[in-house]
Amino acid sequence: MKAAAFRLVGGPEVMEVMSFPDPQTGPGQVRIRVKTAGVQHYDCSVRSGWTPQGVDIQLPQIPGNEFAGIVDQVGEGVTGLHIGSEVLGFALLNCYAEYVVVGADQIVSKPGSMSWEEAGGLTGNGQGAYIAMKAIGVGPGDTVLIHGAAGSLGAFAVQLAKEWGAKTIIGTASESNHDYVRSLGAIPITYGEGLVERVRALAPNGVDAAFDTAGAEAVRASVELVQDRNRICTFVAYDLIEELGLRVIRGERSATRLAELVDLHSKGKLRIHIRQTFPLEQVADAHQLIETRHGRGKIVLTIG
Repeated sequence: MKAAAFRLVGGPEVMEVMSFPDPQTGPGQVRIRVKTAGVQHYDCSVRSGWTPQGVDIQLPQIPGNEFAGIVDQVGEGVTGLHIGSEVLGFALLNCYAEYVVVGADQIVSKPGSMSWEEAGGLTGNGQGAYIAMKAIGVGPGDTVLIHGAAGSLGAFAVQLAKEWGAKTIIGTASESNHDYVRSLGAIPITYGEGLVERVRALAPNGVDAAFDTAGAEAVRASVELVQDRNRICTFVAYDLIEELGLRVIRGERSATRLAELVDLHSKGKLRIHIRQTFPLEQVADAHQLIETRHGRGKIVLTIG
């Protein structure tokens, strides 16, 4: 099969398309002929030399941790799935490829109303936002601050906060993305000097919870604004968690949670904005673009 991988750790330029043996299913597994695969900062970190807990990196390594495609092989003991089923799902690695093998409990059905690009870009950031927002207890009546609200992760967080009853959602974003953030259901504000004061002007009664997808400046501002530090989460400034007395928030992805997100999308309550698609051969360009940390929505590779 054709796949995008890296032989050496490094920058986006180390990514290349090469050939691998077609993977085969074992008991309880299915093989997916991949149509699209989402691009995440997680993938770039792996490419740059980071090894996630419980993961075995073997060079050349295929990155990618979310995908959508068509079941083309079903392993022993798998029920409820058949060859030709359209699905989306997740894995820790190996999704930038024509085929990926995963457990049958790592996929859900793709509805006809969801495009392949949307399906390939939902799993990682959608579940990440879900885990974060549940961990900080976002619920009815809350005032919530979301940093990086125009990015894929932040946009999912805004929409989930709205769905779960938050009264006021404030989202930091570049000025060019303010209309987009407003369309998601948040009040947009700019980054930079005076951020804390701008938030206080919009939320005179205080901020109940904050989710950071932007970095150090944002998480420090959150600490000034949110009284309960258990209700602050950062997915970027990990080096500040101990210093600022925050919780490390992690969670396992699940098909049950993914199915809930798919249902919200089907009901028109969860939008997936596709920022740009790249063919597999342009994977280095996709990595270079996501590492700018600017722009709105999701970057997706098209494969099949």
